[in-house]
Amino acid sequence: MIGQRDNDSGAHFAFTDRWGGVSAAPYEELNLGGAVGDDREAVLRNRELAAGALGLEASGVVWMHQVHGPDVAVVDGPWASEADIPSVDAIVTARPRLALAVLTADCTPVLLADPVAGVVAAAHAGRPGMIAGVVPAAVGAMTELGADPARIVARTGPAVCGRCYEVPEQMRAEVAAVEPAAYAETSWGTPAVDVTAGVHAQLERLGVRDRRQSPVCTRESHDHFSYRRDKVTGRLAGYVWLD
Repeated sequence: MIGQRDNDSGAHFAFTDRWGGVSAAPYEELNLGGAVGDDREAVLRNRELAAGALGLEASGVVWMHQVHGPDVAVVDGPWASEADIPSVDAIVTARPRLALAVLTADCTPVLLADPVAGVVAAAHAGRPGMIAGVVPAAVGAMTELGADPARIVARTGPAVCGRCYEVPEQMRAEVAAVEPAAYAETSWGTPAVDVTAGVHAQLERLGVRDRRQSPVCTRESHDHFSYRRDKVTGRLAGYVWLD
C-alpha cells in the first residue's frame, strides 16, 4: 500500500501506490482523491486504510483543495469542515504529529521537513505551480516558522518523468524561460518538461541540500495513478509529519 516510507532524518515521509484500497475501476484500488468521481465512502475508507498503515488517525490528516497555484496555508490542526479547506497548493505546520497530505496523479508531490525547528510542509507542484513558485513559497513559509533551508529535508514522490511529459514546443520554451532545469525531451524525441527536475533546482537554489527523488514515473508505472495515461483515474498521496 505504501510506496515509500523514510524516517532517517527524524521526520516521517510516505508515498502511496494504487493498491490495497477498496475503490472500483477506474479508480482501483487506493484512490485518495475526493474530487475525481469516485464513491465518497470508498475514498474515506481508503484514507482510513492509508492512515492506519502509517500509524495515523485519518481524521487528523490535513488535506488541501489543490488549484495549481503558488498559495500556502499555515495550519495548526485539521479543518473543522470540508467547507473550511482552502484552495492552496502547499500547507505548512509547526505542530508535532500533525500529518500533512498532498494528492497527485503525475504532478510532483513535495514533502519538506526541518526536524530541528519542528516544521513540515507538503506541496503540490504541477507544471503551473512549479512555474508560479509554490515550492519556494512553501520554503519561505517554513522559514517564517523558524526553519533553516540548510536543515530542510526534501523528498519528492512518484511523478511523470521528463521522458514522458510531452508538451508543445512553445510551452517547453515558456517553462524553461522560468526554470531552465525543467527543459526536457521525451524518449521519442519531442519537446517535454521535467517538473521534478525543476523542483529540485529550485530547492538547490534555496539552500536545501538533503534531497531525494523517487525513481518512479507515474505514466510508466501501472502501480501508480497517471492522469496523462488514463485520464479518468485515482489520486496518490504523499504524507509528512514529525513526532
